[in-house]
Amino acid sequence: MALKARALYNFHSENKEEISIQENEELIIFSENSLDGWLQGQNSRGETGLFPASYVEILRSRSGSNYTDYSSSPAGSPGHDSSYSASPNPGISYQGSFEDDDDDDWDDWDDACTVVEEPQSAPGTNGHPSPSLQYPAGYGQHQHVGYRPKPVLERQDSMSSSKRGSVVGRNLNRFSCFVRSGVEAFILGDVPLMSKIAETYCIEMGPRGPQWRANPHPFICSVEDPTKQTKFKGIKSYISYKLTPSNINSPVYRRYKHFDWLYNRLLHKFTVISVPHLPEKQATGRFEEDFIEKRKRRLILWMDHMTSHPVLSQYEGFQHFLSCRDEKQWKLGKRRAEKDEMVGASFLLTIQIPTEHQDLQDVEDRVDAFKAFSKKMDDSVLQLTNVASELVRKHVGGFRKEFQKLGNAFQAISHSFHMDPPYSLDALNNAISHTGKTYETVGEMFAEQPKNDLFLMLDTLSLYQGLLSNFPDIIHLQKGAFAKVKESQRMSDEGRMDQEEADGIRKRCRVVGFALQAEMNHFHERRVADFKRMMQSYLRQQIIFYQRVSQQLEKTLHMYDNL
Repeated sequence: MALKARALYNFHSENKEEISIQENEELIIFSENSLDGWLQGQNSRGETGLFPASYVEILRSRSGSNYTDYSSSPAGSPGHDSSYSASPNPGISYQGSFEDDDDDDWDDWDDACTVVEEPQSAPGTNGHPSPSLQYPAGYGQHQHVGYRPKPVLERQDSMSSSKRGSVVGRNLNRFSCFVRSGVEAFILGDVPLMSKIAETYCIEMGPRGPQWRANPHPFICSVEDPTKQTKFKGIKSYISYKLTPSNINSPVYRRYKHFDWLYNRLLHKFTVISVPHLPEKQATGRFEEDFIEKRKRRLILWMDHMTSHPVLSQYEGFQHFLSCRDEKQWKLGKRRAEKDEMVGASFLLTIQIPTEHQDLQDVEDRVDAFKAFSKKMDDSVLQLTNVASELVRKHVGGFRKEFQKLGNAFQAISHSFHMDPPYSLDALNNAISHTGKTYETVGEMFAEQPKNDLFLMLDTLSLYQGLLSNFPDIIHLQKGAFAKVKESQRMSDEGRMDQEEADGIRKRCRVVGFALQAEMNHFHERRVADFKRMMQSYLRQQIIFYQRVSQQLEKTLHMYDNL
């Protein structure tokens, strides 16, 4: 039964699962059973979603007490510095699959162990996982929203400050990617240091600022020969791709579901890196030639970005994916990757940063500039994608039809000239008829041309749409880190925090800042190379195309020379 409630404090939503409420606002509560400190309901503006249980009182008309006050509950009360702990088996985010070959067991690699051993969740930062929350049936549209239990809810006033002492306040919004990714815990020093860290990723100062140290053993990897194969005596069909790393020169064969497994391990591990998105899945027509060719082209671009990234290319799970051919060794490496502890916030412990001083305000200004740039680039990439897609449609449909109409019209003229034989000139009639056939050929050339230029352009634009979509969440991590530094310095100035503790927060913020700047620099480096190649390829193919059209027309023109 729906219940009436009143908001005790203001709460501002930070994502689509939440709604904002204002002090003294009348609310409707769908159920008074809180979900780990959160209630589901509707505000006075008709918006439906979640808000902190401790921020409301439920109004009762017939009881000894006129309301239930959640603000006195030990977990999640304003001003109470409760803590939460992540699940020992953090979830993995998976791309939903419509493909039959992605839904079966990993029978060809590992019958006993699959990544489904870990609880699934919805994507968080950059697709990074977060533990799952089960909502009641009435809230079905959000059943897979990522969530951490025991949200920490604090009022930013003197009462809450006196209770938490020198501890920097945690974010009210436990859905925030800053929280879900574990970066907040890292900044506040709550991520335990490992006794032994086997992997390190170094950041150096380059001519344009921080940059990832290059892979000491660079390589490339080809993606070739998509081949349809079957199993279970032909019941199951799938496409395998031949991968040949240049540093090994020994091919391995992988299905799309194997790429998907690797992609989710990358999202799970690399918190502050923009992992390139895999080509999209398709519900039907998976074995059609055009779809297979399109997926191969986009996997080639994906692989090119993976091998060129100084960090992703060195990831042990990626190397295992590219090199392992033995089934037993594959299972061991797969399980090792799934049990990797240096993931999410712990990955930040593996980063070594330069000693050079960077003013945090300068870093924030640079991040803001990149944020504005990436938003503008995202808009322009979408605009070019729409224009190019429309041009493909015209090439395949409109242009071909118009040239066919023109060709048919010329043919009709030629046929009409045959109607009065005494005055008919065969050479002219044949030339006009050939002109009509030439324009029909030109129409077919227009229909085929997108395969040579526009498809490749759209492949690159699709890749960058995915990369750019990652940055808002990654930038949000840096913004959250900046806010913690400012808060800790204010508390230190007020004597409520040791300067040493504030310095530790600033130091850890530098790690996040250097990593983001290194990722920004890598993005720009790849952007220049990729768009140069894309534009050169498009213009070259356009020149070749119009030269071929010109040759067809010139050949036809010569038929009129000796009339």
